[in-house]
Amino acid sequence: MANAYITGAVRTATGRKNGRLSKIHPIDLGAIVVDELVDRTGIPVDKVDDVIFGVVMQIGAQASNLGRNVSMSSKLALEVPGTTVDRQCGSSLQAIQFGAQAVMSGTQDVVICGGVEAMSTVEIGSNVRDGLEKGRGKPKGERLEAQYPGIQFSQFDGAELLAEKYAITRDELDAFGLLSHQRAAAATNNGYFKDEIVPVPIKLEDGSEDLHVVDEGIRFEATLEGLQGLNPLREGGVITAGTASQISDGSAAIMVANEEAVQKFKLPVRAKIHSLAVVGSDPVIMLEGPIPATRKVLEKAGLSIEDMDLYEVNEAFGSVPLAWAKAVGADPEKLNVNGGAQALGHPLGGTGAKLMTTLVHELERRNGRYGLIAICEGGGTANAMIIERMDTVES
Repeated sequence: MANAYITGAVRTATGRKNGRLSKIHPIDLGAIVVDELVDRTGIPVDKVDDVIFGVVMQIGAQASNLGRNVSMSSKLALEVPGTTVDRQCGSSLQAIQFGAQAVMSGTQDVVICGGVEAMSTVEIGSNVRDGLEKGRGKPKGERLEAQYPGIQFSQFDGAELLAEKYAITRDELDAFGLLSHQRAAAATNNGYFKDEIVPVPIKLEDGSEDLHVVDEGIRFEATLEGLQGLNPLREGGVITAGTASQISDGSAAIMVANEEAVQKFKLPVRAKIHSLAVVGSDPVIMLEGPIPATRKVLEKAGLSIEDMDLYEVNEAFGSVPLAWAKAVGADPEKLNVNGGAQALGHPLGGTGAKLMTTLVHELERRNGRYGLIAICEGGGTANAMIIERMDTVES
């Protein structure tokens, strides 16, 4: 079986809800990162075998096979197809997994995998609300109702249940939320994100033009007192808006290729996709999946958590990575070292590729070897992947 190599990884800086990216169509946001991959890798525009893009709210501007629309809107040849994936918050990580499986099997050689979410344009939950309002039904059939009678699956409730199960306090959450902003601010000020971010041309309200290059949600002057002053999202709960991920606009993409394509097209090699896993877990707690997914991917790799140089665990809520770290015995100093979604935002369908982009670049900056990424997802699923930094194909 062939290996799957990451030959390019880019992302936009995220935009806040109704912020600097809010007027850009999600298809165009996706095409921007695809074009950047083409330019950076030098791949001939007709030699990409597929474009696989994750997006969660597949309605309105994000409907009608966004992946194909991104491909058609980019520099790629018309003959390059495209498809769309929804594994909730892990959609673009799943896209990378599908791309890796394709090039490892040899059925395809080069795949661009990524995702996008324009949450200012297509609000979270809009596809479900549309179904309810127009009599198209709710996403819970009779059999699922029989399995979980009367339960409305909620990530907010799941975040609280996770905090309770792993004895995570409000003080721990607030401190972690502050750390996310501090790390993101330091990474930005030190230029760590510069190489991974694609500048996006935007028009400002006064009609002038600018380039969007800084993640808009970072609070550079965040304080612990400010976080402690926020009310919980649930009465009697410990999660606040400051310890939840930010609603964001953004896109990211990864190019995955096998040895044959790397050598034929002289593609740069950034990392090898070492191992991958996806699991189902309790849909009520919902957000616990990264724990069994991590255990599974480590077992498949024959590695331990101590072997990992860095890990990116999505900060859907602060309780997710904190519970994960306690459960798997992870070193907090290796976790989300440049901040996470509490500061940098969570553009749903684009988050997996966004985190992978940051992981690749940070492993290179630190000269690390192994990186692990895990994402919790609606419905109680989770993806995990281990990558190994390298700059050439294995002999």
